[in-house]
Amino acid sequence: MERRSVLAAGVGLGASAFAVPAAVPAAPVPGLSADDVAAARRLFAAGAYTRLDEVLPLLLAAAARSTAQGPAGAARAAGVWVLASQLAVKQGRTEHAGTYAERAGAAARRSGDPVVLAAAARAAATPLRRTDRTDEALHLLEEARAHLTAASRPTAAGLEAAGMTALTAAYTAAQAHCPATAYEFAAQAEEITHHLARRPDAAGPRRELTAAQCALYRIGIHRHLGDLDTALAHARRLRPAQLPTAERRARAATDTARALLDADDAAAAFAQLRLVELAAPHEARRPSVQALTARIAEQRPALAGFAAYTRRTTARPSSR
Repeated sequence: MERRSVLAAGVGLGASAFAVPAAVPAAPVPGLSADDVAAARRLFAAGAYTRLDEVLPLLLAAAARSTAQGPAGAARAAGVWVLASQLAVKQGRTEHAGTYAERAGAAARRSGDPVVLAAAARAAATPLRRTDRTDEALHLLEEARAHLTAASRPTAAGLEAAGMTALTAAYTAAQAHCPATAYEFAAQAEEITHHLARRPDAAGPRRELTAAQCALYRIGIHRHLGDLDTALAHARRLRPAQLPTAERRARAATDTARALLDADDAAAAFAQLRLVELAAPHEARRPSVQALTARIAEQRPALAGFAAYTRRTTARPSSR
């Protein structure tokens, strides 16, 4: 029988079907393909969180089966669990994000692929640092980064994963107010970025690890460390069009808005929130972005266009 696509089978599923753990539906669960995982990743990158929420239950059910289907199946399953963790972070559901990240880590270990392990480590870092387990997050990230760079000549994919892992570690250290560690990891990521730019085998489709990505992380790193001037200098130099996805462009505007609010510039912060909405409308309804909207409402509620923006982006009630 022809294998059904998980995403095609997910049409019509509502957000209320999303739960932890995911129950396997009574109907046969489609197999999980690399194309399914890539399509789900594109939904996340585009900020299409409602659509991803709708198809995720079937993806999770398929991932549970895929984990036992050899290293390649485990790698695909890890990709789904990573996405589930990232989406839960977007929704402000830290406990669920941690649960999904643990499952991603278990599947990644079964895959034996250091790039997959690094992705799982990065997913785990956010719920760990949000639950005051920063040391554990940094240890996990450093272990993943070291594993990726242990070979005498790491692959381009391995180097990119190492660079992204270093950026996550830098941001994690900055949130813990460890400047030396944060700057060291950020410098490592930038060095890898420059090295990749010179490698012939790194040419081709636009990669996730770029100078623009490093600049984006620098905004948050310096803001957490209390250096608003440097954070905003990186924000001014960053060209959002150089970032690879709508989700990343929205993140850049969000982090810039945070820095501007910390600098008591509510009007400029609101201009950045408009850019968040323009890049990925669902981002503007995230709980953490709604908190920024609330801060602006306290400081400058009469800003032109702010009331209309607030009406458009008010978070819809969750069915969970």
